Amino acid sequence: MNRVVVVGAGLAGVRSVEALRAHGYGGAITLIGEEPHRPYDRPPLSKAVLMGQADSTLVDSDLDVLRVDFRPGVAAKGLREGVVETTEGELACDGLVIATGASPIRLRGEGPQHVLRTIDDALTLRARLTPETRVAVVGAGWIGAEVATAARKAGCPVTVVEAAEHPLAAALGPVGAHTAAWYDQAGVELRLGVAVASVDHGGLTLADGSAVEADVVVTGVGVRPSVGWLAGSGIELDDGVAVDEHLRASMPGVVAVGDCAAWWSRRYGRRLRVEHWDTALGAPDAAVASLLGEEALYDPVPYFWSEQFGHMVQYAGRHEGARLILRGDPAGGGRWAACWVTGDDTLAAVLAVDRPRDLLQGRRLIEGGQRIDVDRLPDPAIALRDCTAA
Repeated sequence: MNRVVVVGAGLAGVRSVEALRAHGYGGAITLIGEEPHRPYDRPPLSKAVLMGQADSTLVDSDLDVLRVDFRPGVAAKGLREGVVETTEGELACDGLVIATGASPIRLRGEGPQHVLRTIDDALTLRARLTPETRVAVVGAGWIGAEVATAARKAGCPVTVVEAAEHPLAAALGPVGAHTAAWYDQAGVELRLGVAVASVDHGGLTLADGSAVEADVVVTGVGVRPSVGWLAGSGIELDDGVAVDEHLRASMPGVVAVGDCAAWWSRRYGRRLRVEHWDTALGAPDAAVASLLGEEALYDPVPYFWSEQFGHMVQYAGRHEGARLILRGDPAGGGRWAACWVTGDDTLAAVLAVDRPRDLLQGRRLIEGGQRIDVDRLPDPAIALRDCTAA
């Protein structure tokens, strides 16, 4: 293997370049990215950048030392075996890393709407968050909550519209309802159980016929993997690039990482696609090892976090089908956690609100598959690591 192309210059892409060199690959590397910027981190966009605490989130990586041919402002248009077709011509390769990420979903309507995916999105939106500017946020998920937090800090009247019956419904199920009070405490109007019919000039029209007046509309209803350029290439797609537990795609010499990769998890017995920083950080090493002919398994416990309304919210695992046990009282305003336990009393997932030790210890328990003493688990005074069964 002498020529590797990495398509996508986000965190997953640049970490793939680093992993190639770390694994001893000495050939040519070409890194292309659709944006005109050097690789940067995305999580701070809805946190430090939107809050005005940072203007840049560049990844600390020396592309010159890595001997990479970095081509910003170049997008992939198609793929055939051994050739990546781009907006600037064809790139021959005998190894390919697909790291094209995901694109935000936009709602129908003729009115302007902001999304938050790129550094340019964040800086443009931040400039609009001025005192008394009315902001409507569509979606009470992770991004919606963080945007609402920043907008309130900037002095904006904020309304958040969520189609589900409570915040974070897709990520946390009914447990997300415990975060609804945070909106009221922050002075944010939260409208639940109503969908948006259209984004209009001057605000939103809702499905029930009512309207939300706004000067700025922010849409935070999810993303789709950016894999349209692979149509007709022969690469199997399944809500992203379908890859095996080694992150290898259906075409020889091709791997995929980050938000666009749907990998087979031995741990969960299903295909997963996780749109979070931890995946972009951890997957490239396994993918590159597989690309170079090594035997590397990628099977992490999914993890993500959010900073919203003064709370650090962290989650690890997958809770589908597991029973819920709370640690602490969410209504009490203090720190609390939620644990999900399987039928054989092993920990499936943990949500920690301002309890980072619970997250750290819980993640290790999930990875180890240790049985839990469910009678000790509800007591927040007992360390989670001490809740294992004898």
